[in-house]
Amino acid sequence: MEKKSSNKNLHKASQAKKDEFYTQLVDIEKELKHYKDQFRGKVVYCNCDDPFESNFFKYFASKFNELKLKKLITTSYSGSPIVGGQLPLLQVAGSKGKQPLKIEINKVPDADADGSVGLSDVEWLLKNDANVATPLKGSGDFRSAECIELLKEADIVVTNPPFSLFREYLAQLVEHDKKFLILGNMNAITYKDVFGLIKQNKLWSGYGFNMSMVYKTPYNNNLEANKQFVKGKGYNPNDGYVKVPAVNWYTNLDTEKRHEKLDLYKKYTSEEFPKYDNYDAIEVSKVSDIPTDYYGAIGVPITFLNKYSPEQFEIIGLTHRNDPYNLKIKIYTKEDGDNFNDLNGSPIVKEGNRFRFIYMRIIIKNKK
Repeated sequence: MEKKSSNKNLHKASQAKKDEFYTQLVDIEKELKHYKDQFRGKVVYCNCDDPFESNFFKYFASKFNELKLKKLITTSYSGSPIVGGQLPLLQVAGSKGKQPLKIEINKVPDADADGSVGLSDVEWLLKNDANVATPLKGSGDFRSAECIELLKEADIVVTNPPFSLFREYLAQLVEHDKKFLILGNMNAITYKDVFGLIKQNKLWSGYGFNMSMVYKTPYNNNLEANKQFVKGKGYNPNDGYVKVPAVNWYTNLDTEKRHEKLDLYKKYTSEEFPKYDNYDAIEVSKVSDIPTDYYGAIGVPITFLNKYSPEQFEIIGLTHRNDPYNLKIKIYTKEDGDNFNDLNGSPIVKEGNRFRFIYMRIIIKNKK
């Protein structure tokens, strides 16, 4: 019941295309500390972030010199309900009211002469340099022509895109051959186009995986269990903070993590690892239980992606009703029971005359 309730905030926002979820700085810092060397000399673009509210902007702007960035580009979106709340747009040189802006930073001087660069220096820069902020002609939507032109200039894109537009957003990054580090829902793994990239080793998980995160939103948090989680993380749910479960970092930036082999200790037995009735693969219900001595097809939970090393495993496909990877060896009919249609939607382990339904599985093989 708790899991179902905790998803309501995200589901409601997705249904209404309300995707104003602002990532907390502590969560950004926790992930991005692993990639610092890869940002050196790069143009970073945050194209789903109101520069005045986004902690992605705050992170990169305040660490511009530390990361040795070549350039930071961010764009604001006219549809944001809280645009300009923290740093009023009228205080930004080059801005025109609440018109969406493009902010381009090529250097951040130590304006307050305190020996380091921080947010106070960034704020001074925004208020005093009219070349930094310029109005956009359109809405600032990442799909607009002017935002796509900015995307072409970028080396790495880092942001929290609207979860309801994740597929479209990711497809645009791939189309333009960009490096990226983005947040998305855990279930995105199961999307055909997303999983296809995973299978081709063009997309993998970052360090943060299957996380319950606290986001700042302009929406009300009306769920008591959600509020308690938020309070436990040190935030006030009455200030617009909500828990969003099952969140992953997705990236095509190389990580040490994806080259770490999983320690395997189990030996294969047919009793412990039965074969599916409708797939030529064995069922392994826990990633840690993958048998070290089995080289046929293995079905594992989608959480396997967090432990996937391309040097250790080969990804064969994903179980799915429509069988896009041609993995099924049996299609159920009415002769198998009145629920044959349900049977065709899952991997099935047959136990005597009983069918045991298994949740969606990634099909893999051990590499010898």
